[in-house]
Amino acid sequence: MCFHRPACPNPEHVVAAHPEQGWSLRCDGTIVFDDTGELRPDGGVVAPHRSCPAPVSGLAVAA
Repeated sequence: MCFHRPACPNPEHVVAAHPEQGWSLRCDGTIVFDDTGELRPDGGVVAPHRSCPAPVSGLAVAA
């Protein structure tokens, strides 16, 4: 976790990054995933919060 003393100036500071595996570890102990999900140090989970893509119009559908 964080090595800043006395306190971390930015709890979202990344202390370990593994982009090839899709996750990063923040100073506050939170593991953040590329899909926007999170695992918190207290065991809490934040589900991925992706936005819905905009509908594509003007495409012909084969019958």
